[in-house]
Amino acid sequence: MTFKRTNPLALAVLALLSERPMHPYEMAQTMRERHQEEVIKLNYGSLYTVVEQLHRHELITAAATQKAGNRPERTVYAVTEAGTAELHDWLRELIAVPAKEYRRFEAGISMVGLLPPHDALTVVEQRLAAVAEQLTALAVLLEKLAGMGLPQLAWIELDYRMAILRAERAWLAWFAAATRDGTVGGYEHWEDKHR
Repeated sequence: MTFKRTNPLALAVLALLSERPMHPYEMAQTMRERHQEEVIKLNYGSLYTVVEQLHRHELITAAATQKAGNRPERTVYAVTEAGTAELHDWLRELIAVPAKEYRRFEAGISMVGLLPPHDALTVVEQRLAAVAEQLTALAVLLEKLAGMGLPQLAWIELDYRMAILRAERAWLAWFAAATRDGTVGGYEHWEDKHR
């Protein structure tokens, strides 16, 4: 039975357990402290399902149980040797091999010519403002993380997201300006179609 590499949450669990044994609640708490829920969808139901799948595939093992006060017992999991090998192979694949990702924005912008130019300009400017807000919030977060003494490698995915958002902001600004002054290729036809 082969483990299917489809859920990034499973990758995060393997990564966390490669640091030290943890129970699922601690995994979720650690991901939130590190702001990983920004890049990996996190909810408790999915987390417990992923932990069960990894355990069934013998990529993690139940290492111990903990009891604190009146709380129910918590199972502490540890990564297995097979889990470490899976983690490393999965990371190599994710980083080295570009995969086609179907992004909502790309789908929408591919059909922007169906909107009247003034509508397209409005929504692109709205997105430009939203991206600018995201960049500001991310800059504050990065400053906070750096101020905590965490090395850049601990939040490198946020650094990457910042670069992607900067590129998107630049493209959106270009498209808005080219739409506003009518220099985007095919503008005359676009305008005529919506008169």
